[in-house]
Amino acid sequence: MARSQRRVPANVAGDNPHWIATAGDWVYEAPGESHTLIAYECDEPMRVTFNVTGPLIWLDENGEPNGTFDVFDYIALVRDHYAKNGIGADYIDQLMR
Repeated sequence: MARSQRRVPANVAGDNPHWIATAGDWVYEAPGESHTLIAYECDEPMRVTFNVTGPLIWLDENGEPNGTFDVFDYIALVRDHYAKNGIGADYIDQLMR
């Protein structure tokens, strides 16, 4: 089981809400809401799309902030992925102004 607890300071829209979701469900998270995403093991992997318009704030077990994840973290992940797959870490630079 994968679990992450986070707070969203900006709008987030996605197709997997914090309640038990089924295929095709949609959710909107208002800024400032906190929730826990849990993905249970199953034969079909969870497929979800999030449209995130700001940073994520990771929360500890008491609901207190203990880290962030923002656009720069996403870019670092992409650079690493491109480097490991022979595309070149700097390829992402062509996609940004």
